[in-house]
Amino acid sequence: MTDQEKTTVEGEIATLEGKLTGDMFQDMEIRDKIHNLKMTLEGVRPSNSEFECVGCGS
Repeated sequence: MTDQEKTTVEGEIATLEGKLTGDMFQDMEIRDKIHNLKMTLEGVRPSNSEFECVGCGS
């Protein structure tokens, strides 16, 4: 992931975090998106990805 891509993903995370209301049920979808973006930043395969993880083979 390039520095530009990292910056873009971090910006998306910040935008989504700004939309959180504090209501667990209302925020569930937003928190899921934030979680998936953070996994992308860290190089972890999201559970809904069809691609295999290079590091662990899962």
